[in-house]
Amino acid sequence: MWIHILGYTLAVAAGLAIGFFIARKTMMSYLKKNPPFNEQMLRVMMMQMGQNPSQKKINQMMKAMQKQQSK
Repeated sequence: MWIHILGYTLAVAAGLAIGFFIARKTMMSYLKKNPPFNEQMLRVMMMQMGQNPSQKKINQMMKAMQKQQSK
């Protein structure tokens, strides 16, 4: 009886761990292909904050965000 309980517990733990890593890998590849921010979204966000965004500033922010994602 105890062997069955231990076996089921280990199977559930292994399933949770495998599921977590599969979901994590899937989500990371999705975010790499479809980044959450683009230049237009940054421009609108900066304008809402009262800043007049230049293309140079937007490019700097995009590079910083891409660098952060690659870590």
